[in-house]
Amino acid sequence: RYETGETTNDPALAEQLAELAQIFVLDAFGSAHRAHASTVGVADHVPSAAGPLLVAELEAMSRLVSDPPRPFTVILGGAKVSDKLPVMEALLPAVDAMLVGGGMCFTMLAAQGYEIGDSLFEPELMDTIRNVLDGEHGGKVTIPSDVVAGDRFASDAGHKVVAANGIEDGWMGLDIGPETAEHFASVAAGSGSVFWNGPMGVFEWEAFRAGTATVASAVARSSGFTVAGGGDSVAAVRLFGIEDELSHLSTGGGAGLELLEGKLLPGVAALEKWA
Repeated sequence: RYETGETTNDPALAEQLAELAQIFVLDAFGSAHRAHASTVGVADHVPSAAGPLLVAELEAMSRLVSDPPRPFTVILGGAKVSDKLPVMEALLPAVDAMLVGGGMCFTMLAAQGYEIGDSLFEPELMDTIRNVLDGEHGGKVTIPSDVVAGDRFASDAGHKVVAANGIEDGWMGLDIGPETAEHFASVAAGSGSVFWNGPMGVFEWEAFRAGTATVASAVARSSGFTVAGGGDSVAAVRLFGIEDELSHLSTGGGAGLELLEGKLLPGVAALEKWA
């Protein structure tokens, strides 16, 4: 994306790229949600088609959107609730259960009046989160009952398991606790379909890895249709060696979330005239 005009879908750059080929095949699902010259603009100038990876990604995500085997469980993690709020709101009416961990859960815990110490927190979203949790489908959302707290953000931090509403000042939640992990695992293992995006904690550090490992193992054991997506989730799946035990390992983070939100990806839309 360093080339001037790429991110603005400059017509001149798109035409230059198109002159290099007779056929354009878009196989970059992870970039298909970006209206760039190399993903959208070039399709205006040469016959274009979807590659096998893009087709496989669209088929997997479409199954989750249109006819997911029941019960349908969504597991969301990662750092910020702001990154996942749109997909939460879009999917809640369709899912049977939504399990929330990672750094994003602490804004949700705070919205419920919990003491979260020095945990990651987005105060500007408190009212929005309350509306989601108090809404028609809010009962489908499960947030942690216990967490692993650290006394600093470091791999060698002191750590302990505490109740989700009992994180002391000077401590921060860095993983879901064992009680929560086992509950999430039980729900995931018994699901007809699972979509997982975002780790349950700072899995790169051993002290805060167990929550993600427990959930990953349960998703892998599920006999249902299982999809994991997003860079950190894929990294976790590979760390635990369960790539071959999932139905689909998505290469797209933002692209997958936008599809699940019901959006038409610009890169895919650009191919439709050639279908």
